[in-house]
Amino acid sequence: MDFNVGTFLSKRAELFPHQEGLVCEGLRLTFSQMNERCNRLVHALRKLGVEKGDRVAILAFNEPEYYDLFNAVAKMGAIMVTLNYRLAGPELQYIMEDSGAKVLIFSREFAEVVDSFRGDVPAERFIAIMDDPPEWAVSYAAVTTGEPADEPEIAGGGDDTLAILYTSGTTGRPKGAELTHNGFFVTSDTLIATLGMPGDTFLIVLPLFHIGALPGVILNSQFGLRSVLCRTLDPVRFLELLGEEKVTAFGSVPQLLQILQMVPDFEKYDWSSVEVILVYAAPVPVTLLNEYAEAGIEVRQLYGLTECTGPAAVIDGEHALSKAGSCGLPMFYIDIRLVDEDGNDVEPEELGEVIMRSQNVMKGYWGKPEETARTIRDGWLYTGDIAKMDEDGYLYIMDRKKDMIISGGENIYPAEIEDFILSHPKVADVGVIGCPDEQWGEAVRAVVVVKEGEELTELEIIEYCKGNIGKFKIPRSVVFCEALPRTPTGKILKRVLRDEYNA
Repeated sequence: MDFNVGTFLSKRAELFPHQEGLVCEGLRLTFSQMNERCNRLVHALRKLGVEKGDRVAILAFNEPEYYDLFNAVAKMGAIMVTLNYRLAGPELQYIMEDSGAKVLIFSREFAEVVDSFRGDVPAERFIAIMDDPPEWAVSYAAVTTGEPADEPEIAGGGDDTLAILYTSGTTGRPKGAELTHNGFFVTSDTLIATLGMPGDTFLIVLPLFHIGALPGVILNSQFGLRSVLCRTLDPVRFLELLGEEKVTAFGSVPQLLQILQMVPDFEKYDWSSVEVILVYAAPVPVTLLNEYAEAGIEVRQLYGLTECTGPAAVIDGEHALSKAGSCGLPMFYIDIRLVDEDGNDVEPEELGEVIMRSQNVMKGYWGKPEETARTIRDGWLYTGDIAKMDEDGYLYIMDRKKDMIISGGENIYPAEIEDFILSHPKVADVGVIGCPDEQWGEAVRAVVVVKEGEELTELEIIEYCKGNIGKFKIPRSVVFCEALPRTPTGKILKRVLRDEYNA
């Protein structure tokens, strides 16, 4: 059976109209009110000429409008494009051009960066989540106020694309993963089938442009979970909300758990309602697992990726400590294998590439059929991640996809940064690696070869990057060498770089 997941909100509003569904900075909405907001946006977007299959982009912090838009584009068969607000103007411009987004909705904080590229993208309308928008935009309230709240005509569903989330590209350009209605439904269902209900109140602080947070929108309407939305991260306010809203679960990255522990008087905050923390993006240090376990809080390590609409494996609380470092077993509805270069299954404890099969695997990469064909073969998604399984079938990720760097939960692909730094007129060669960072897990380090006869400093490289690539991708440190170690085929030996420059 194919679903239009936008209708889940309609049904939730019909069955439980007065149940509180969304809380954000003083705004409290019932499911009925959420559905009315969504419907008004559908009618407004259709007036603006948005039709089935058209793309609508959003560049915003965690706003209630994210929920409006996700459900609205679902109901009307359009496609949401989530923009990473940590990217620089040229990077955002590329995604807008590549996706062909017809409308861009943005938070007030991003008016300046949108202004920098708005004349160079195909978008026809710019909608600002603010009361006094710039003259080239219209306010969100002005667009939706006065529109009817009645149910619109539903279009699309099933294997139609619902959202395009861009992942950093290994060749210097990001790729848009096409995620479907069915994919989001299966992700929502597999989370509950595997983990059980995580109480009734889910706090969302990870950015909604990220696959680690976006499925929470479907969980909200499909299972009636109340969402408490943090617009941005304020560690003190986050801790206060746990007690005030009786939060039962939240998603995190390891660095967030560490940041929370650094808040003065951390132990005074009320964690009594918290039942489970779902942690993504990087392994959780054993010391953190122990500390939260002693407080009676279950920390569940997940493994997943954008291309499978989120989670793929999870470790249970019973084995979180005894099998520390593992991300557990494949989740409900998901098959995982480890294969060698010839596609043969490897033995326990042997390294192999993680491949997976499920109904929540992406449709493909937007506009990139060749990339799609390389990644999805015979129904299996080839992740590029290297892992091993123990005798009990528990998965251990051993090496990351294409030497990816994970900083503060963000996936950073060195090729993007290398391509840009190579455009500097004094740079002959560059290799980018991750280096240990106490706060963020990893930070970006560039190893640069300067052209003969030229001189270059660390500060010059860092300044060159500012405003052109996302702040979180800018190298924290730059070192210089005579030549980069390479394979006979010309590939940079990143492992050698890490050994030499991270010692």
